[in-house]
Amino acid sequence: MFQSLLTNFALILLILTVVTGVIWTLDLFVLSKKRREAAEKALAEYDQREAKLAADGVRMDTNKREEIASSLLRQPVWIEYSGSFFPVILLVFVLRSFLFEPFKIPSGSMLPTLFVGDLILVNKFTYGIRLPVINKKVIEIGQPQRGDVMVFKYPMDPQVDYIKRVVGVPGDKVEYKNKRLTINGKLASYEPLQDFLGDNNLEYSRQFRENLLGVQHHILNNDDSPVWVEKPMKFPGRENCVYDNEGFTCTVPQGQYFMMGDNRDRSADSRYWGFVPDENIVGKAFFIWMNLGNIRRIGSFQ
Repeated sequence: MFQSLLTNFALILLILTVVTGVIWTLDLFVLSKKRREAAEKALAEYDQREAKLAADGVRMDTNKREEIASSLLRQPVWIEYSGSFFPVILLVFVLRSFLFEPFKIPSGSMLPTLFVGDLILVNKFTYGIRLPVINKKVIEIGQPQRGDVMVFKYPMDPQVDYIKRVVGVPGDKVEYKNKRLTINGKLASYEPLQDFLGDNNLEYSRQFRENLLGVQHHILNNDDSPVWVEKPMKFPGRENCVYDNEGFTCTVPQGQYFMMGDNRDRSADSRYWGFVPDENIVGKAFFIWMNLGNIRRIGSFQ
């Protein structure tokens, strides 16, 4: 559905952090010491030479000594730039890897909650601390809850990041029949709202306030879309799902989640490609920090 601001940016950032950090450390403890030793030796030789010349009555050039010291103590350009960029790169790496990561919404599958062009922030620690690049959880903090808007690695292609809403947690029985959700036998309630007009396709959709077992948010439906799921894939855990002419029923396996877009009839989600394993989780989306086409979009969302 969408990718982070730069493909493999986490790996690139890690490499830059390691390289600049190694250079900065090497200069701090080794190279700078060698430069000082070389400068002290050169200045001692210079002073000895100047003392001999002074004894012979030759006038000394005091600026020459400063030039020698400055030249020998100056950092090479590659060390200077590495040392300057390292703190900045390290800060970005820590913020992005463990705290917050930016993403851009490229499609309308989460309308009316998220619009095309929304720049969002994702909380990386809500569901636990994970190692960057390999995304392995090392510290348990919390688990995704029904109603959360979550970013995750697309199970069919982990290089791609998706965003959907959690509608089923491990062990849940999720039913979606005639475009109405039922979780563990409890039907979600639906309050009709004013029809929603899409910005891009100028298409009206029916809008509802869905109460997903206590979590309220808006969803869209289209009357011309079928109630059944067309051509679901053969995904891992497919045996946990039963499809019919009214929709489907799925039991969510342990350690996995069932995701759906709020634009229900315009979203490729768990109905089609299956469950999201815990190791694919990126974080919880919680804030729109910019939309260049509509600055009124800035703010938190449900």
